[in-house]
Amino acid sequence: MTPPVTILQRRSDLVDPHDCTDAADDLSILSAICETLVRRGDDGFKPGLAERWSVEPDARRWRFRIRDGASFHDGSRCDARAVAQSLHRMAREDKGYTLGAPAVWRQYLGQATIAGDGLDLSIDLAEPMADLLDVLVQGFIASPDCLPTMDAGDMAAVAGTGPYRVETVRDGSVRLQPAADASLPPLVFQAMPDAEARAAALREGQADVATNLPFAADLGAATTRVETLNPVAIIFLMNAARGPLRDVRLRRALSLALDRDALVRDVMDGGATPLHGFVSPVHFGAGHEAAPARDPAAARALLGQAGHGEGLTLTVSCPTRLPDEAVRLTAALGAQLAEIGVTLEVTYHEDREAYAHQVRRKEIGDLAVFDSSPLSTYRVLVEKLDARVEGSWWEGYHNAEVEDLIDRGRRSTDDAARAAIYRLAYRVLQDDPAWLTLYNPIRVTGLRGHHPGFALPKDAVLDVTRLPQVTHG
Repeated sequence: MTPPVTILQRRSDLVDPHDCTDAADDLSILSAICETLVRRGDDGFKPGLAERWSVEPDARRWRFRIRDGASFHDGSRCDARAVAQSLHRMAREDKGYTLGAPAVWRQYLGQATIAGDGLDLSIDLAEPMADLLDVLVQGFIASPDCLPTMDAGDMAAVAGTGPYRVETVRDGSVRLQPAADASLPPLVFQAMPDAEARAAALREGQADVATNLPFAADLGAATTRVETLNPVAIIFLMNAARGPLRDVRLRRALSLALDRDALVRDVMDGGATPLHGFVSPVHFGAGHEAAPARDPAAARALLGQAGHGEGLTLTVSCPTRLPDEAVRLTAALGAQLAEIGVTLEVTYHEDREAYAHQVRRKEIGDLAVFDSSPLSTYRVLVEKLDARVEGSWWEGYHNAEVEDLIDRGRRSTDDAARAAIYRLAYRVLQDDPAWLTLYNPIRVTGLRGHHPGFALPKDAVLDVTRLPQVTHG
C-alpha cells in the first residue's frame, strides 16, 4: 500500500465548496476534490471542466463546452446540467458566505440565466461582466446527488471530478484517496495551528509538506524551502464615509508618511514585499509604478492645509489576528504617523468574525486593519471601492473616475484593453488612496527532500497535483 502524503496546515477542515473563501488551507483541500470550469494559470485562464469557452462582445453571453467523459466520484456523469446545478447553488442567497460577508457570489450570478444542454453550458448575465472567469475559477462543481446531503451539513459527502475523493473527515484532519488513478498516494491534510510547530515537524521528518511557515524558520538541510508572494494585500482601510479621512488631503498625508520598507523589516522580519497599489503585482492589470515616495514634510503640509497643523488624533479598529501581526503593525504605523503629528487611539477586537461584521456594517474608527484577498482586480474594485455598490468592505470611498473605469472594464472583453483600463485605475488610486497599502506577505512552504523545481501557483494555494510526492510517487 502506498504511504500517504502528510500535509500540515494551520487549519484542515472540509468547508462548503460553494461558499466564498480565499483561505489557502480550504482551497488546497477543495481543489483536490472538485474541479472548476476554468483554472487560473500564470498568464491567464486555463481549461478545467470546460475545455473551451467564448463570450459575446456584449460581455453578457458566455458559452462553455464541458469536457467529454468527465464523471463524479459517485459514478454519475458530469454534464452541463450538473454543472449548472452547482452554479445555481453557489448563487443562492444562503451560500457564497465569506468571513463577515454573505452571498458574495449572488451579486454576480443571482440574476443570471444558467442552463445546460448535453455538454453545452450557457450563462447569460443580467449585466456585462468581462471578468466572469474570476468568479468561475472558484465555482467548484459537485455531483447533483450530493448537494442535498451537503445542504444537511455533511460536507464529507461532496463528490467532485478531481483527482481525489473524500475518505474520512475528522476534527482537524481530512484524508483523501485517489479517485481513479491507483498510482497516486493518499493525502492526509492535518491541522497544526502553531507555525513553529509545523516547521519543527517538517524538519524532523514527521510530515511531507508544511504550509504557511514562519519566514525566519530553519527548515534544515533535508527540506526544500519555497517562497511565494502572497497576493493578499495587508492594508489599513480609511473611513471616507465620516470623520476627518473624508478629506483626500489627509488620506494623501497618511500615505506620504508611510515607510513600507521599515514595516516589512520591523513587523514582518523581511517576510513581505512593499505594496504600492490597491492590488498586488500579480493581479490582472496591476500597475508597476511605485507609490509616491515617503515625504514627511509634504505630509505635514497637507495636514496643515486640511486644518490640522497642530496635530490630529485618529481612532483605529484593530483585530488581534488575521492578519496575525495586526497589533505589532498598528504600533509600528503609530510610530511612523507620530512623526507628522498624528496620534492613534486603538481599540482591539478579539473576535475576528465579529470584527469582520463590524467592518461590513461600516462600524469602524477612522482606520481599520484589514486585508484584501481576492485575486481578482475586478472583484476588489466592485466589492470594496465602488460607491454605487457599497459592497461589504466599502468604507465610503468615492471617485467618479475610478467608477467610470470600472464600467469600462466590465464591458471590455479584450484582455489587453481591460488590463490597460485597470492600470489607469491603479494610478488614480495611488493619487487618491482609499486605503493605506502596506505589503504582500511572503508565503513559505516546506517540502521534505530536495525538489528545486517546485513552485506554488500564482494564487499561492498548494496544488496537490504539482507536489513531487504525487507526480513522481
